[in-house]
Amino acid sequence: MTNPSEPLEGAPLIAPSSVSHPLYESIVDACRTVYDPEIPVNIYELGLIYTVDINAENDVKIIMTLTAPGCPVAGEMPGWIVDAISPVDGVKSVDVELTWEPPWGMEMMSDEARLELGFM
Repeated sequence: MTNPSEPLEGAPLIAPSSVSHPLYESIVDACRTVYDPEIPVNIYELGLIYTVDINAENDVKIIMTLTAPGCPVAGEMPGWIVDAISPVDGVKSVDVELTWEPPWGMEMMSDEARLELGFM
């Protein structure tokens, strides 16, 4: 028998986002207002936001990671996300979950972030 906490073979490491929900773009825009204090790029373009899940009642669940487990703002950044998304018209509630799987890597950055940081 397999351990229920282990992902099933073929299951995605990152849960899909609710990209067709009418609030999706506004929530992503709100995420783009939050910056990692050590890197001059917003957390969305850095690839720290893995999943934006919005249910029918407009409850938002964000699954995110940090650049490293020892990140000095690990305890604060989820609150920054809640503060950024909560004022979006139509959002009922916001829950932020930190995950370390899969671990963040530079390949998760957008082209915009790579350009800003001089990697392109």
